[in-house]
This record gives sequence, structure tokens and C-alpha cells, in this order.
Amino acid sequence: MSNVMTIFKKEMRTYFTSPIAYVVLTIFLVFCGIFFSMPLFLNNQASMRGAFSIILYAFTLFVPAITMRLISEEKKSGTFELLATMPISDMQVILGKFLAAVTLLMIAVGLTGTYAITVSLLGEVDAGEIFSGYVGLALLGSAYVAIGICASSLTENQIVAFLLSLAVILFLTFIDKLVSFLPIGGASIFEYLGAEFHFRNIERGVLDTRDVVYYASLIFLGLYFSALALKRRF
Repeated sequence: MSNVMTIFKKEMRTYFTSPIAYVVLTIFLVFCGIFFSMPLFLNNQASMRGAFSIILYAFTLFVPAITMRLISEEKKSGTFELLATMPISDMQVILGKFLAAVTLLMIAVGLTGTYAITVSLLGEVDAGEIFSGYVGLALLGSAYVAIGICASSLTENQIVAFLLSLAVILFLTFIDKLVSFLPIGGASIFEYLGAEFHFRNIERGVLDTRDVVYYASLIFLGLYFSALALKRRF
């Protein structure tokens, strides 16, 4: 665990001693803030559902942006060859980077707590709905980070890593929108594969085991395939 925390601290220092974290956080908050405030006062409804939808869709762009360099940059610079000579495993490196990216993403999500304060000024809010929404975002964001790290482990090019993770995340986010065009049997499968479908269940306050297993599976598969990709690097 100490090795994982060493990598975690290194990545967090990289984020906050360079413009990366500040640029990402600023753009994320400005982007979400604009699209949150525009319909809020028009609808005059004390609900965070609109904000959660905006954050969910913002993840499709911002998660690939913060994960694209995590491993691809190390592979390009040859740093992993150096790490191979040290008493640290590939999975420990991956876990450290995963925790750092999730932490940065959760800081961004936590700063949107100001939206909840704004909504509470408009009327009585459902605290349970807000809590469930943030739990859903944490699970969803963690799964997307694992996918982003997997994409980054497959290439030395950050742009390629960004596009790969963006394609997979967009697929998982919007695949459930196709259910109305499919027969009943196929529709249920596509619906279950949809990341937004499981988020909406949690957002409603229904913490179903199937939804947790879905996100946990994405995280496990993303990290597992990342480790497999690194084993083939030599």
C-alpha cells in the first residue's frame, strides 16, 4: 500500500504543481456552471437533477482529458522501464494513478456543492436525492477513470489515448438511448450496458446491487486490462 500511496502523491503533486489541475477544475466548473444556471432560474425548481445531468455529460470530455497522459506519457518517456527495476508492481502504479485521477475528479465534483446551496435558496430540496446523486457520480466517475487509464496504457500518444477513452465513454453513456429501436430482448441488454441508466437508478435513491456491481465491474476490467497492457510493453 505504501507504493500505491507514493505513486498517488507523485501524481497529485504533478497535478497541482503544474497548470493541469487548475485548468481542468476551472474549465469544468465554468462549463457546468453555465449550463446549470441557464435553465435553473427559468424553471424555478429546487432540484439538482439538471446539475447532475450536466456533470454526467461533462465527464465524457473531462475524464479522458485528465487520464490521457497518466500512462502514455510514462511509456513515451521510458519511465516505466525505470520503474521495472524498482520493487513496485504494475498494478501498484496503476492503482496510485487511478486514485489520484479519481481524487482530482472528486474535488471538481465536490466544488459543485455550491450548486446545491443555490438550489436550496430557491426552495426546499430533497437531501436524500442530492446525496444519492453524488454517490452515483462518484461511482460513474471512478468507472470512467478506469476506462481512461486503460486507454492510456494502450498507446504512447496522449491524443490517441484521449480519443480511445472518449469513444468508449460516449458509447457507454449513450448506448441505452438505442433501446427504443431494438426488440424487447436486445433492449434490456443495451439498457443494462448503459452507464447513465445505472446512474439514474442511484440518483433516484435506489442503491441496487446490480448498479454497484456494474460500476465495480467497469473499474475492475479497466484496471485489469491496463495491467495486461503494461505486461506487454517490452
